[in-house]
Amino acid sequence: MRNGTLFFWAVLLGVAVVAADETKPYKPKPGETIVRMTIKGKGDVYIRLDTKEAPKTCENFLKLVKQRFYDGIRFHRVVPRFVVQAGDPLTKDPNVPLDDPRVGTGGPGYTIKFEPNNLKHKRGAIGMARTPDPDSAGSQFYICLEPQPQLDGKYVVFGEVVQGMEIVDRIQRGDVIEKAVVLQEAKPSKTDKPDKSERPNTRKNKP
Repeated sequence: MRNGTLFFWAVLLGVAVVAADETKPYKPKPGETIVRMTIKGKGDVYIRLDTKEAPKTCENFLKLVKQRFYDGIRFHRVVPRFVVQAGDPLTKDPNVPLDDPRVGTGGPGYTIKFEPNNLKHKRGAIGMARTPDPDSAGSQFYICLEPQPQLDGKYVVFGEVVQGMEIVDRIQRGDVIEKAVVLQEAKPSKTDKPDKSERPNTRKNKP
């Protein structure tokens, strides 16, 4: 009986240690590019960008974060066991309901080119939402709640959640990105500037 009690308390202690580690701010490792996204009322999500596999996509995402583009944006799409999606600036307006047919079509005013790579849609992967046109991504992104191998190669994955997935799991439609900041940026390599071709994008961006 005593051994069983000791085992029980050891398990509880282990759970407590893991929980404590998850509440600590993520400390970026050398060479990492990390974005911290604060979800209002829920906590911080730390995203590591893969600037080697998706340099142009990461460059665009970082630019938008630095411009505070994502601050105040709502998650307009939540599909259990699939993805949570945000990045439409139309959702910043509290007078625009999420059921408005325009929601899901907004962007930064330009699009970027499709950037094929070897990154997979595993749990916690972050990718760019787009219309059926491969070169139609702009600002909308999604985070995978579970592995989605059927999307591999069809959508651009450019990073992953390294801490705070338990917060992503609790995101509901309408939750707000209070603030997104770049905690650390790896030394940039020589890359072309994002394609800023202005063209209408009236279709909803989805994975």
